[in-house]
Amino acid sequence: LNLVAHKVGPAIAAGNAIIVKPDSKTPLSALKLAQAFHHAGIPAGLLQVITGEGRHVGRVLVTDPRVRMISFTGGTEVGEAIAHQAGLKKIGMELGSNCPVIVMADANLELAVESNVSGAFWAAGQNCLHVQRLLVHADIYDDFVPRFVAAAEAYRVGNKLDEATDMGPLINEAAALRVEQMVDEALAAGATLLTGGERSGTFFAPTVLADLPDSCALAREEVYGPVTIVYRFNTLDEAIQRANAVDYGLQAGIFTTNLQTAFSAIAQLQAGGVMVNDSTDYRIDAMPFGGKKGSGLGREGVRFAIEEMTEPKVVCLNL
Repeated sequence: LNLVAHKVGPAIAAGNAIIVKPDSKTPLSALKLAQAFHHAGIPAGLLQVITGEGRHVGRVLVTDPRVRMISFTGGTEVGEAIAHQAGLKKIGMELGSNCPVIVMADANLELAVESNVSGAFWAAGQNCLHVQRLLVHADIYDDFVPRFVAAAEAYRVGNKLDEATDMGPLINEAAALRVEQMVDEALAAGATLLTGGERSGTFFAPTVLADLPDSCALAREEVYGPVTIVYRFNTLDEAIQRANAVDYGLQAGIFTTNLQTAFSAIAQLQAGGVMVNDSTDYRIDAMPFGGKKGSGLGREGVRFAIEEMTEPKVVCLNL
């Protein structure tokens, strides 16, 4: 519902008609939102929802010449396919990520643990802002990591309708099996399991890994699950080099009490947004939201999305 609202609201404000093609696994929220708009009295035909498999329905929508802009949120592979099919259309894309957070030696450790455990696990890692990589300064590594692991182990997994639950299941068993496969590959390659790693149906325990080889999929790709990898570093340059060493650049974070350090990281991190003393899992509607590299094209956020969904027209009057 949140993702659909981020697109539909600005599109209506910009004067566009909209066809929403929700993910085939979660169509009901989009249908309910469209129903609410129609009950509120929007003109007939302004907002329509079509459901179905993307490889069939999506292809027709993307290639139809009457569609003048495509706004897509999803995986990078699908985004690239859409870009190839779309032709000369305007495209806005929010794609995959592998978000890094740097924890400097002068960081507030309590804040860093609390923020990053939430950023890593609250949605079972099923959001593009999930904290997937934690880069921790060597001077505090042996203090920070046990605290982070303990906080992950204290996370309560269960039914999200229960208010006592911190983290629910993955969307389906196929998603949970994919996460399990990536973790098993990492362990077989020599990674160290600090906590978690167990799957039960669609549930996957909050998982923390260390000593991950760079060749593993978890180091390079988006896990889209409750898995976070911790790394040790000695210098800020080393941390930034590792943070940037993926094909994604959505958001990054740094925990430090030194503004000069923060601004140095801001200038060098290849990301659409840098959070200082917060996890990467931060977004408000007023901010321009989007990424670099394989994380997308354009920006969302109400004002910025409206700009993306309009075209300037120059008028010269000689009266």
